[in-house]
Amino acid sequence: MTRHFPTRPLQFYLTAPGPCPYLEGRLERKVFAHLDRAEGAALNDALTHAGFRRSQSIVYRPACEECDACLSSRVPVAGYAASRNVRRIAKRNADLVRVIRPAHATQEQFELLSRYLSDRHAEGGMTDMTFGDYAMMTADSPARTEIAEYRDREDNTLVAVALVDRLSDGYSLVYSYFDPEDAKRSLGTFMIYDHIERARAEGFAYVYLGYWVKDSVKMAYKARFQPLEVLRSGGWRLLSEEEIAASDANADIDAG
Repeated sequence: MTRHFPTRPLQFYLTAPGPCPYLEGRLERKVFAHLDRAEGAALNDALTHAGFRRSQSIVYRPACEECDACLSSRVPVAGYAASRNVRRIAKRNADLVRVIRPAHATQEQFELLSRYLSDRHAEGGMTDMTFGDYAMMTADSPARTEIAEYRDREDNTLVAVALVDRLSDGYSLVYSYFDPEDAKRSLGTFMIYDHIERARAEGFAYVYLGYWVKDSVKMAYKARFQPLEVLRSGGWRLLSEEEIAASDANADIDAG
């Protein structure tokens, strides 16, 4: 894989400690950097491989002083075989059509996001997001970013959206949301499955899922996608059977 080295120094910054959103009673810190348009796509690619995540034009990763629970995760596409439950979910959503669009916000997407946030994340800081905020979230990207819309085949209703970065070796799922009133579809799980199959069809090696946190109800569900690799100090390694079992015990069955 070709590595990109910036033509000018990349400045990294450290946030002040704040409450951890994943593990109660712990503090989190992040190291982050700003990406410019000229080199942003290549650097986002390289830094994702090094465990960073992107939010608009910022890349970040945990830098907590007393905790290393957040581990970057990715699904090796070649080894993935959908479980019986995921196959049922895929069949349940066979009436949906995936439409790939440029990373430009629409009012229809924003209305779906607003319903999702009000239902699933009412206590979060994103609930007061305006359309302008959402437009910045989608368009302020120096990466190779696109929007995957999922629509009902018959009436074209928008039911789910994924903001996706295209990397040199796969897809990185940046953010996704869906119709909260259609819980039986398990749309969060379906969008991950669909991007694994999309990556397979295009010859990509991985789908990057963000951080896996074994003891977090919000994040443990990612271990359902096996095999799953996480980034440790020695490089990308498969989750152990013990870690998978512990994660399954903690996972929120309604996470997606």
